[in-house]
Amino acid sequence: MTAMLKLEALTAEAFAPFGAVMDAAAAELRMINGGTTERFHALAMADTGAEGGHTILSLFRGQPRQFPYTVDMMERHPLGSQAFFPVTQGDWIAVVAPDDRGRPGEPRAFLVPGHVGLQYDRNVWHHPLIAVGQVSDFMVMDREGGGINLEEADYDTPYLIADPADSPPAHQTSVH
Repeated sequence: MTAMLKLEALTAEAFAPFGAVMDAAAAELRMINGGTTERFHALAMADTGAEGGHTILSLFRGQPRQFPYTVDMMERHPLGSQAFFPVTQGDWIAVVAPDDRGRPGEPRAFLVPGHVGLQYDRNVWHHPLIAVGQVSDFMVMDREGGGINLEEADYDTPYLIADPADSPPAHQTSVH
């Protein structure tokens, strides 16, 4: 048996227990390079130094998922935060969960606008990348280094995400 997982509108407040919303519209704007460049300052802060780790930047290419989509597992990174910022501007889904005695608790799913990134805090349960509707590229800030920085856990009862086309548009959500 599966439980339905409702897609929530993304807000900074709703996502705060899991990390940070990276939205240029809410960032501190600094003009640099003689006034020719807008810098959206400090959208997130990397937390990757545990056990001698360091920050790396990678490009991830996510294949679009088919819906309804089954969420039957979660992962977390106990030694470092992880940030995803879409490059191809496609909407995507973030599934996160609180910790429940060392296992993922009841998940929450957010429909994320294609111009907004997210940073998962260190040790936050989340589902791997869920691209919606198209192949999507993401710049990903992650941790590299020693230690065990990946834990995975399966749900006894999976959750199902309905087609995002049946949800409110991601671009109408508030991230402030």
